[in-house]
Amino acid sequence: MSIKKLEPAALNRWVDGILQKQKVYGIQARGDKFVFDQLDRADQLRLDYDVSVTAPKAFLQPPCETLLRFGEKGFESVVESEPFVLFGVHPYDMAAILQMDVVFAEGNPDIHYLERRKNATIVVCDVQNASENVFAGCMGTAVLESGGDVLVTRVGSAYVVESRSARGEALMETIATAPVAGARDLGERKAVWEKNRKLLRRHELKVKPEQLPALLEKSYDHPVWEEKAKRCFSCGSCNLVCPTCYCFNVRDTVSYNLKDGERERVWDGCMLAEFALVAGGHNFRKKKAERYRHRYYRKGKYLHDMHKQIACVGCGRCIAACVTKIANPVEIYNRLAEGQK
Repeated sequence: MSIKKLEPAALNRWVDGILQKQKVYGIQARGDKFVFDQLDRADQLRLDYDVSVTAPKAFLQPPCETLLRFGEKGFESVVESEPFVLFGVHPYDMAAILQMDVVFAEGNPDIHYLERRKNATIVVCDVQNASENVFAGCMGTAVLESGGDVLVTRVGSAYVVESRSARGEALMETIATAPVAGARDLGERKAVWEKNRKLLRRHELKVKPEQLPALLEKSYDHPVWEEKAKRCFSCGSCNLVCPTCYCFNVRDTVSYNLKDGERERVWDGCMLAEFALVAGGHNFRKKKAERYRHRYYRKGKYLHDMHKQIACVGCGRCIAACVTKIANPVEIYNRLAEGQK
């Protein structure tokens, strides 16, 4: 696989060349925040961002997507298959995508997610500026030594660009004649990784991630669940911004002519009051404390029980999104750990 060194102007020319061939969603500034949106030109790209408002998972599992259209003549499935590039994904978000790849492929494979994933080329970008709530360094996701199609790392005034897959190699075809990154460049990249493992720890987790399942196993009746839930609005903001939340609802919408319509899939969240509402009006997680506890068990235990992965990558978005400041996973897990001493 190729490892090139590009000056900023060369990087922009490379991105502009990609834009001429296919759709690119890249990280861009919106005031003092950052979002992934379709790029029109390379100079819109902001690889120095701290964190995006929402996770790039939205391009693989959209907030609202049409699954099929139906009418008097029957129905037809709708599966998006347009190739695209996601440019500027941070390592912790790529770790979340790799986890979602497993979730959506198991059992009955989800063709809608998997088709988008198959057509996505993902350019990962090492973090240049840490956000105020990130704790990816505690979760082992500050650096991604494998995964993604291309890795871009700022070293000094230039970028080291490495292909990590055949798709990434194809994306770098137009920079095949660019200078090869030398030993010094790779050494500087390694120094960036070491720095980020320490820098991306704005909240310090006092236990190792692999200890969380056993910690939660002993903490089902801990008073913290009731205590924090008293301040919860059940707004679901923590669910919406999380890169590893994948729950959804399915609904049919019928046109005004009452002859045709669409089946849609929309994001749902376990913190919402009606998430666990089933037929007959029974709600098996009616209390806020039950929903609040479930979120942490889902992140720290349930997904680990199924896939041996902790479903929290330390992005810190939930901490920023929660208006009552009760959604900090580090705070909760540290509190549970104190009770076990």
